[in-house]
Amino acid sequence: MISVEGVTKRYGTLVAVNRASFEVNRGEVVGFLGPNGAGKTTTMRMLTGTLQPDEGTILFDGTPIADQLTEAKSRVGYLPESNPLYDDMLVCEFLQYVARLRGMDPGAARPAISDAVDETGLDEVFFRPIGEISKGFRQRTGMAGAILHQPEILVLDEPTEGLDPNQRVEIRKLVNSLGSERTVILSTHVMQEVEATCDRLLIISKGSIAADGTVGELMDAGRGISRYTVEAAGDGVAEGLRGLPGVADHTAVAVNGRVRVSLEATGDEELRPVIFRMATERGWVLWELRRERATLEQVFRELTMDDAGSAPSEATSGGEATSGGDDASDSASVGSEVSAGEEVAE
Repeated sequence: MISVEGVTKRYGTLVAVNRASFEVNRGEVVGFLGPNGAGKTTTMRMLTGTLQPDEGTILFDGTPIADQLTEAKSRVGYLPESNPLYDDMLVCEFLQYVARLRGMDPGAARPAISDAVDETGLDEVFFRPIGEISKGFRQRTGMAGAILHQPEILVLDEPTEGLDPNQRVEIRKLVNSLGSERTVILSTHVMQEVEATCDRLLIISKGSIAADGTVGELMDAGRGISRYTVEAAGDGVAEGLRGLPGVADHTAVAVNGRVRVSLEATGDEELRPVIFRMATERGWVLWELRRERATLEQVFRELTMDDAGSAPSEATSGGEATSGGDDASDSASVGSEVSAGEEVAE
């Protein structure tokens, strides 16, 4: 459905997105991950048509969106990270305003608003001022505006940022519900959300796609660092284990007269048979020996480790509050846009 082919976007000398290529199939919920400054928001804004790439092409169903930009925008609902709302408006007034920006006639707007309110659970705050509702309901209001025109594609940039744990769970459930009938691209830093909601992941690092696959595929492919836990009784346990090939770090604690050692090892060699043989040869009594499966967070860190500290700071770049400086020009413009309104400006 969505094809991104060699897309590049620059802000002056800063290359925010560098020849990125990927596809998103119809009906998928795709998590879009990357460290601050990696190019996530810039890429998402190009997908919505609010930014144009300097190089490369974005296609919907094989047609470049630049060729039919207004039609392409009508197929997309966008919730930017800043979720620009008007605090002095009632929730109902805001949704009516978004409907007018979308060019919807009143006859079509009324049932569309009713459907959006039902989908996002806004009934209890529908007639309340936006400035008086919780952050969770504000996010729901932004989502309602984004789906008001029943888009095929929903682009959500950090939809749970700043929410408490209970609100995160509710928004996560909402994303799952919305994704049952739409193609969803979701940017987040919360790995639990990714594992709970996404069919597939795209990881971007320094403006380029570093990984593409399901959560399971990426975790199975995680390599570079393996973690082992060994608990044994005997002489020289910690000293022997830390000398194994590839061991980069270790910690050891005494447990009921035994030693519990945690190892971090680089390389692809499986150390459990090596540890077992060492224990046999040295007369250790093994109480525990296991290799920990890589977590999604560990895989993410391995794939994006070179990005650490590379993003321009907010103070110097004007970057967004939590997605860092990847999109130096984004935050200046997003704040003046309505979450659905920017897509009908054409």
